Amino acid sequence: MKKILILLVALFAMVAFVSGVVAQEKKAEKPAAAPEKAKVEKPKAPKALKASGTVAAYEKEKMIRVKVKDKEMSFDVTKDTKVKGEVKEGAKVTVTYKKEADKMIATAISVPAPKKPKAEKKAEKK
Repeated sequence: MKKILILLVALFAMVAFVSGVVAQEKKAEKPAAAPEKAKVEKPKAPKALKASGTVAAYEKEKMIRVKVKDKEMSFDVTKDTKVKGEVKEGAKVTVTYKKEADKMIATAISVPAPKKPKAEKKAEKK
């Protein structure tokens, strides 16, 4: 019985030492593998595109159509779209958008503040 007990203790001790050596070898391999992962290029974020023109149609959180020069562009508007100013038909706007598949999704809509006439500017200075 004592022989079996001694044999089992020796066997467990040997397994403990061998598993420690194997664990150290795996740790040494990981830093060598890390630089290879760093070489992999990350996908670039899509470039933000802009379109400026006059609003032809607008539905809040649905869509906006903007007449740009001689063509009309349509954009999907989401709840995440940032809207600066009051968007209404006929207003001049700048739409920042991104392309996803075959859709153009507006990320921001900006309506510039109306310019004051020169007569009002002079009256404010006095």
